[in-house]
Amino acid sequence: MNIKEVLIKFKKGEITLEDTLKTLRWLLYKDLFFAKVDISRSFRRGFPEVIFAQGKTPDQIRKIVLTMLETRENVMITRASEDVFRALSDIPNVKYHKVARIITIENRKIEKKGLVAVVTGGTADIPIAEEAAITAEFFGTNVIRIYDVGVAGIHRLFDNLDKIYKADIVIVCAGMDSALFSVVAGLIDAPVIAVPTSVGYGSHLSGLTSLLSALNTCVPGVVVVNIDNGFGAGYFAALTIRKLKVSSST
Repeated sequence: MNIKEVLIKFKKGEITLEDTLKTLRWLLYKDLFFAKVDISRSFRRGFPEVIFAQGKTPDQIRKIVLTMLETRENVMITRASEDVFRALSDIPNVKYHKVARIITIENRKIEKKGLVAVVTGGTADIPIAEEAAITAEFFGTNVIRIYDVGVAGIHRLFDNLDKIYKADIVIVCAGMDSALFSVVAGLIDAPVIAVPTSVGYGSHLSGLTSLLSALNTCVPGVVVVNIDNGFGAGYFAALTIRKLKVSSST
């Protein structure tokens, strides 16, 4: 059943307004041949579709972006290069977050709720941490950044615990042995999202060691995303806080 058929059925009184809205949530997308743009994503999930730039040409990304802008949604593009940014540079409100490799286009003001703390073991983890932080901010949370507080100099973490205690959710990005996941989780009462990074020497296996460390933590309350998936961590944190804040206000 297509959109036109749904609306005809509603006009004839064959389906209710509630059923019409439920059906439309699954039907609204725009077919560009090389991409089927899910323009109803925010209708279903509360957040719009995000464009993953890797593997797409700047021209393809531009066409997807222009399609999304027709809905007046805010737009985010992850793993984006400067070439992609240049292809979009004429679009109002476009911004390139170089460290995070994220492009954002803000058409609507973003209202912030809750607080996410983004913590890294080392400076080399910052690009992934920034991907998480920018994502969480884009989807409506306040973010505090606490970088380079790994266990090799654990006093640096202790000096920042007061800030971390205030957070609703803590994202920890770490490579090497990734002991920081368990250490942070064992000290606070907030959920921890572990982001294993690919930072490390040979036997670190490009992040596999960190991933296994996160999965094997003995501390309850730690969830794990894939290696270098800062976006996934930021999205999960924002989605969780949005649901918590909505529920608490009703």
